[in-house]
Amino acid sequence: MVKHQPLQVYERQLCLSCLTGIYGCRWKRYQRSHDDSSKWECSWFFLLCCSFLLLLVWSYFWLEARNDYNEFNWLLYNRSAVWKDGTVPILATTLTGFTYTAFLMILALCHIVLGQQLNLYWIHKIVVLAILLTTITGVVSIDDFWQDEWDIVIISLQFTGPFLHIGALAVVTALGWVIAGQVVRVERSRLQVVMLVIYVSLLLVLYLVPLFISSPCITDRSKLGPRPAVIGRRGAPMLAPEHTIMSFSKALQQKVTALEADVTISLDGVPFLMRDRTLRRTTNVDKLFPARQDHDASFFNWTEIRSLNAGLWFLRDDPYWTVQYMSEKDRNRTANQTVCSLAELLRLAARTNRSVIFSLRRPPAQHPRHQLWVSDALKVIQRSSILPEQVMWTPDWYRKKVRAAVPLLQQTSDEKLPVAELKERGISTLTLHYSQARAQDIRQFSGSNVSVNVYPVNEPWLYSLMWCSGVQSVSSDAPHILKKVPNPVWIMSADEYGLIWITSDLISVAIVMGIFIFQKWKMSGMRSYNPEQVMLSAVVRRPSRDVNLMKEKLIFSEINNGVGSTDEFSVFTGNGLDTYSCDDIMTPARQATKL
Repeated sequence: MVKHQPLQVYERQLCLSCLTGIYGCRWKRYQRSHDDSSKWECSWFFLLCCSFLLLLVWSYFWLEARNDYNEFNWLLYNRSAVWKDGTVPILATTLTGFTYTAFLMILALCHIVLGQQLNLYWIHKIVVLAILLTTITGVVSIDDFWQDEWDIVIISLQFTGPFLHIGALAVVTALGWVIAGQVVRVERSRLQVVMLVIYVSLLLVLYLVPLFISSPCITDRSKLGPRPAVIGRRGAPMLAPEHTIMSFSKALQQKVTALEADVTISLDGVPFLMRDRTLRRTTNVDKLFPARQDHDASFFNWTEIRSLNAGLWFLRDDPYWTVQYMSEKDRNRTANQTVCSLAELLRLAARTNRSVIFSLRRPPAQHPRHQLWVSDALKVIQRSSILPEQVMWTPDWYRKKVRAAVPLLQQTSDEKLPVAELKERGISTLTLHYSQARAQDIRQFSGSNVSVNVYPVNEPWLYSLMWCSGVQSVSSDAPHILKKVPNPVWIMSADEYGLIWITSDLISVAIVMGIFIFQKWKMSGMRSYNPEQVMLSAVVRRPSRDVNLMKEKLIFSEINNGVGSTDEFSVFTGNGLDTYSCDDIMTPARQATKL
């Protein structure tokens, strides 16, 4: 009876099977190949890289735009007239897409390191293409709908730049292992040169990037100014309904130095607090006055406005996801809030010795108070018990008339003007959007005794950046969060940053050189070829030069190892020990003799 012995004993390669199986649905050993990837598959790898990098930028944008999530939802409401948190589906899809593409990128890099073909499964191709097109659509839509928000990317780089530089340097340095392996393995000298030039150029760019990084937080601690005062913007709208007495009371509990509000004039000349053009979002006007719910808020008299509930919407819509943290007492109090008048706000500020800053919206042309709106606001200020110097007057209309009527009012402006013009108008405070608050401008205004207030500042990183820039105060929807920031998140001197920069570059250079030397030593001499590799590569669609080379080198390696006619021999491969015996390879004559 003939005893059959296996030609080769294979090691189980579960990790490799999982890599090729998940990436290209190639779970079987015979489905794998070490031949070069086709141009078609390389193009899909390029699309995968593009999708990953675009999603990386897109994810960073939404991470930093957290400061303005409520502004985004408010813009959506103005277009659709329906309040909804539009950031939730965007963040969910962004996180899912980024995780998916990052996982495929890791698998692709593992394929390159192990010398496997890049054969992306067709389902992955469809999903990657869908992710790329969806992300491009999102970028174009945001550029059209929320174009000004791109400024936060540039501003945030002033804060995150040093850390992003170190992170990018670490990633590119780690990629040196993949690049070195390809450069050493590839036999075409032109491709080697191209890969080396691209990689070295990228490294040099990263090594020199800190020359162009400028951040207000890279400064001596001795030059750091006092902690900016925090102004409650519409009170504390994350803790209570905006523009209500409860909201302003919550802000005062967080030790704010001033209260900020948006003021509208009613049909009968009563200034009241309202941000929106209509009453629909923040009141129950659709229940009491359904036929007038889309009318301008200024076309309601004060009696009608006072009858509206201004708190139930907060419990229903939960705009900041904070209702679940409210006590039962606060919920009951929220449900009974009414629209606040300017007079009530001024009384609260006078009682607590706080300043008030407000912007005044002019009624439409057909409104009976269209020409008297400034006089209506001034009368309320004059009749209140608050000191005039505690009120910051923002509107530019009739400014000379206002200064003549109440000389002690603090004149503020939301328009960035030259210092000479500010002095001429008697303006002592500028209220600017954070995108307009550049460090050099702030220093110039401060040197001319013009205070700078920046809005909206809700995140600790932006508050730290404004602090290092030298602003005197910030307007915030989240005073309870900024209260927990006693110092800038980070601050370092130029010498400290220079030391970190140079040290990181030197470590990267040493690691990259070590990787290339090790890969060269590892790949030097004759390459070892696996008989399994020869067999798998022999089934490719077209003749492969590498297959012939592998066969020849495998045969000569066996001969040089002194394989005889009766001795057992072994071939050592990169995947383990594959054992052969003379009985496993017989001629017909020898088989007959053995029988």
